[in-house]
Amino acid sequence: MFATSPHNLTDRRIRAAVIGTGGIARGAHLPALRALRDEIEIVAAFDIDEEAVRAFCADGDVPRPYTDLSRMLDEQRPDLVTICTPPVFHREQTVAALRSGAWVWCEKPPCPSLAEFDAIEAAERQAAEKQAAEREAAEEGAGGGGPYASIVFQHRFGSGARHVRSLIADRAMGRPLVAHCQTTWYRDAAYYSVPWRGNWAGEGGGPAMGHGIHQMDLLLELLGPWTEVRAMAGRLVHDVETEDVSTALVRFESGALATVVNSVLSPDEVSRIRIDCERATVELTHLYGYTNDDWRITPAPDVDAVELARWRDPGEDMPSSHLAQLRSLVADLRAGRRPRASGADGRTSLELISALYKSAFTDTTVRAGEIGPGDPFHTALHGGAPGWAPPSPVPVTEIPV
Repeated sequence: MFATSPHNLTDRRIRAAVIGTGGIARGAHLPALRALRDEIEIVAAFDIDEEAVRAFCADGDVPRPYTDLSRMLDEQRPDLVTICTPPVFHREQTVAALRSGAWVWCEKPPCPSLAEFDAIEAAERQAAEKQAAEREAAEEGAGGGGPYASIVFQHRFGSGARHVRSLIADRAMGRPLVAHCQTTWYRDAAYYSVPWRGNWAGEGGGPAMGHGIHQMDLLLELLGPWTEVRAMAGRLVHDVETEDVSTALVRFESGALATVVNSVLSPDEVSRIRIDCERATVELTHLYGYTNDDWRITPAPDVDAVELARWRDPGEDMPSSHLAQLRSLVADLRAGRRPRASGADGRTSLELISALYKSAFTDTTVRAGEIGPGDPFHTALHGGAPGWAPPSPVPVTEIPV
């Protein structure tokens, strides 16, 4: 049987479980879950490291530690699981949770390739069909939708992004024309001493995938669909399989042109988005999260004070955070509706990153929608490209969906 379906969640707390008990689980997921304790009951946690999961449960007041994921899903029947493991495990663990009937909230990047993401979407469909059939057999009625798998893209959910997105969509400041998207961070050799970092098998990609994905996702959230990308990538400092820096030019359906820089070589660390519209420039400067105060709007000379004051008023401050996204996800779970950053909406950033790598490694312009089954960049972000693929790569094959 599936976990209790969303239409039965009106009178009880959501049962949540944590998969992976490392730094991101302790520092972001657990605090967000506990902040919503009136809505969420954390029932269990899983990790392959027994000592780690027991310590996590003891420190976080989580009642049941597990080192067997299938057993945890079978015994605890969570409504929601949060996945905090390295990217290489995301597809397998997401699919297992979906098949158990649980909704999924998975850390970025969602998985190492578009092929794996397509397999997750297929698992969503299969789980939804099975759950609907079980509801019908139990004469419970249509009930809610799902289960769904959502990605942690928390920067979409701050009040500043919501406000600016509305201004751009409504053309309040005129058409968007020029944009800059910058994730210039610093990571030393010790950072890459962790075995799964810096290689395609563990991370799926370099800073474009593991670091810049947040700012690129926010850029897409603000500007909408992209149409083509032209990119370069390099290994300038670190002895890794992946890149340690990349640059790209992106054209959007609106006609706007953007530059994108992703780096782990930058001692003066910053995350930054700037969008020049016809009547104003919007700029966000922060590092790992923002508040309303991190946004700035500079008007063109013809903008009057009343209009500018409206542009500069995003309302009550909601910082970008895991908590902000989790609140939205909980509301969607209870309503049985697809959450943001899932399905096609969650795939868009991974598609742009895949196109960035293909462009950089093949010296071509890549257009939206062209990377599909049969394309080597559909199954691995290195695409088997000489000089970038692992020295003795495992044969790249399509993942059955």
